[in-house]
Formats: sequence, C-alpha cells, structure tokens
Amino acid sequence: MKKAVGGALVAALLVTLAVLPASGQSVQSVLDKMIQASGGRKAIEAVKDMTITGTIEMVQMGMSAPLTMYQKEPNKMRIDLDLSAFQAGLTFTQAFDGTKGWGTNQQTMVIEAMSEAQSKDISHQALGNEALLNPQKLGITYALKPKATLEGKDYIVLEQTLADGHKTTIFLDQETYLPYKTATTTLDPMSGAIIETESFASDYRKVNGLMIAHSIRALASGTESQRITFSTVTFNSNLDDALFVMK
Repeated sequence: MKKAVGGALVAALLVTLAVLPASGQSVQSVLDKMIQASGGRKAIEAVKDMTITGTIEMVQMGMSAPLTMYQKEPNKMRIDLDLSAFQAGLTFTQAFDGTKGWGTNQQTMVIEAMSEAQSKDISHQALGNEALLNPQKLGITYALKPKATLEGKDYIVLEQTLADGHKTTIFLDQETYLPYKTATTTLDPMSGAIIETESFASDYRKVNGLMIAHSIRALASGTESQRITFSTVTFNSNLDDALFVMK
C-alpha cells in the first residue's frame, strides 16, 4: 500500500528541464508550482518525521482495520495494521529501515526480513522529502508527457524516473497543481509478480501549512483493492530510529 500520503508528499518533485508544447510550461515551472501548492519549500524542509492514523478498507476481502503510518527523513517508513479485531494482539507490519525492508509474511503472519526484490520495491515507497527538494542527489529525473483526460477533466502528466529506472506517472490537477492520480508498478506480495497499481488522492486539507490528502483509493491491475481514510496527521514527534528496525 502506497504511502499515498505519501504519494501525496513524496510524489512531488524536481528537476530536469523540458518543454510541453501544448502548454509551453517547463518541468521546472510545473514542479515549482506543485511544491508551492503543497505548502512551499520551507514548510516541506521543516518536516523531519510524520505519523498518520486512519482506517484502511480492503475491498476484495470485505474487511477494514485501523492504520498507522510512520515516515522519518530521509527514507524510513513503517505501516502497521491493527488486526486485533480478528485476533487478539495481531498487527500486520511493513517497514523499511533505510537500508532493507521487513514485515509480516502474509501467509505465516510471522515477522521476517524481505527479499532483495521486496526491499527494493518498498524502498521506492519510503523515499522522503529529499526526493522532492534535492532529487539530483538521488539521481531522480522528470519528464512532461502529453496531457491526459480522466473522467472528462484534463490533467498535467509528469513521469518520474528513479536512479534504478523505476517509473511513476503523476497526474496533476491543472487548477491546484496537487497530485490526483499516481500510476506505477509494484510486486504482488503473494505471487511476487509485477503488477500495475494506481492511487487516487482526494480530500486535501491543510495541516501545519502542508496540503495532505485525507482519502486514497487504490487499484491493483485495474481492480479496486483499498480505500484509505486518514483521521490525524502529526509532524515532528521525534520518532526513534528503533521504530523502523526489525526486532
């Protein structure tokens, strides 16, 4: 599950110059507008960690659970699902400690280290604000693509390419310059196959000067898989690095 918050925070970003003939805008100008719309460079630079609580509905399974997401700069992430309603004391965790991934095996429900491929996959989700503010350091580039029409509305389209070649397509609202949709690929946790994923962000609200999407709808291979609703967003609570380390 993508940090759609994230997506929302992390998917924002900078740097190469290119021209979109239809609008005359450059990648730089579009990214500058997105950064400003998200709250501005200074407000984003001030974020050292973030904790989000809410509820996730797993559509195909017909169940929902409380959700807590943690992110610490520059690239640590942890997601906990509280499944105690189904089994006392049960928590499902996925995390990245800045170097490797770990979490709950979906079949055995045992905490274990992720494979190299899984670690690489979750590392894409764990990218923090360095990806937004200093993408050159991470080898991230962007390109403007032709505008796309979704549900009768036109969107600005950015393609993000990470240093390892992983691509994410970001669809920006032309009026607000906030991300509406992101599309990428990820590993299916059960089969290990690469699948197409899409997330749709809505209900943006200002929290400590930053615009945060409070509702995320996620699709896997074209089928709706998750609906996430955020209730609280807290910044700079001095999260301990130990929170992200497998025990």
